Amino acid sequence: MSHTSASKKQLTARVRRIIGQLEGVERALDEGVECEKVLHLVSGARGAMNGLTEEVLADFVREHVAAPRLSNDARQAAADELIAIIRRYSK
Repeated sequence: MSHTSASKKQLTARVRRIIGQLEGVERALDEGVECEKVLHLVSGARGAMNGLTEEVLADFVREHVAAPRLSNDARQAAADELIAIIRRYSK
């Protein structure tokens, strides 16, 4: 996905924040923090992952499905690929 290089800096920053959130979950587990707090931390990390996924999917749609320069065949192939991605993601 070469188009992600345009937003590489922002995507990488998101990934670093997610890593920090996951490290927070790990620390909470190691320290025996209450389940409610751990679930709250996990929920935050999950939300961050969902946000990252949405951003990459949006980039994919803009570059591979909606770009005016694409041929109809390229759009159809990208649409089929997007459907497969969504099916994998929703499992």
